[in-house]
Amino acid sequence: MDDMTSTQRRRNMQAIRSQDTKPERMLRLALWHKGLRYRKNWRALPGTPDIVLTRQKIAIFVDGDFWHAHGHEEHPGEQIKTRPEYWQPKLARNVERDKDVNDALLAEGWLVLRFWESDLRSDLSACVRKIMEYC
Repeated sequence: MDDMTSTQRRRNMQAIRSQDTKPERMLRLALWHKGLRYRKNWRALPGTPDIVLTRQKIAIFVDGDFWHAHGHEEHPGEQIKTRPEYWQPKLARNVERDKDVNDALLAEGWLVLRFWESDLRSDLSACVRKIMEYC
């Protein structure tokens, strides 16, 4: 049972960002300081990657812990507290879509890197080092 009214739930869901999230901004700033120039949310590629290094053909996605967690080995679905019959298929479809996008980008010759929001928050420098390995 939901403890919010439909108006409160609507306002809450509208506030969830799909672009320019704090973890994305942290990663972009770190890459900028390393001298890497990028495009953000480039719609010319399948899946609209969060960060695209065009010269190196690297597509980077920052996956939110809730929205993509079905694919996260450590926390598969444990974040769902209410209405699992609604959320589990929805989140499972996100993971399927991620795989389809990865396959499409790989077929076009792009390297795909995906980072979890929690990994960026806990160890940003390790994520930047991983990106720098391919540059």
